[in-house]
Amino acid sequence: MEIELKYAINSKETAHRIWEDEELGKMEEPDTRETVFMKATYFDTEDYDLCKSDMAYRVRQEDDKLIASLKWGGKNDGALHTREEINIPVIDTKPNPVTFEESDIGRDLIRIIGGKPLHPIMEMKIERRRFRIDTQISLLEISIDGGQIVTEKGSSPICEVEIELFSGEQEDLLDVGQKLVDKYQVVSEKRSKFYRGLVLLGQR
Repeated sequence: MEIELKYAINSKETAHRIWEDEELGKMEEPDTRETVFMKATYFDTEDYDLCKSDMAYRVRQEDDKLIASLKWGGKNDGALHTREEINIPVIDTKPNPVTFEESDIGRDLIRIIGGKPLHPIMEMKIERRRFRIDTQISLLEISIDGGQIVTEKGSSPICEVEIELFSGEQEDLLDVGQKLVDKYQVVSEKRSKFYRGLVLLGQR
């Protein structure tokens, strides 16, 4: 399960200040700070069968790596987002439902599609700056994202920070999030990037 906080950032200047934050830097794990360029494509049938079943099928390129992801069962409480997900390395950007067939949810995916072709419904182009922090109780990843959500019916900018719980206690995650709210006035982002893309497409 993926557990993370999402916050909207009001400016690139604020994003840079979070990236350079000294308090976070004191907890930073060595050699985890990096910038990656990502291009994520989301797929569905022409009838949006996956969307209607609360599923998202994504193939994301991170520099020279390709990862296929299947996400489902998403919930949120303010900035706190939880969802189930499977991530599998692939060698092609084309969607292939068979990638997930060894899992129950993968077989559900194949059943829901019912042999219909999958086509791209949105694309995200993201520059992600990230590093991990160790609170001595929990391991978290801080990701600062800038970029754009692109659909055939419009686009939307991305400027946000995500804090993902890798291991440890959810209370630690919430505590770090609250510190960013207090210090930088970041705002709870109740909508995932995927959801915002669906709004542009008129599917939400």
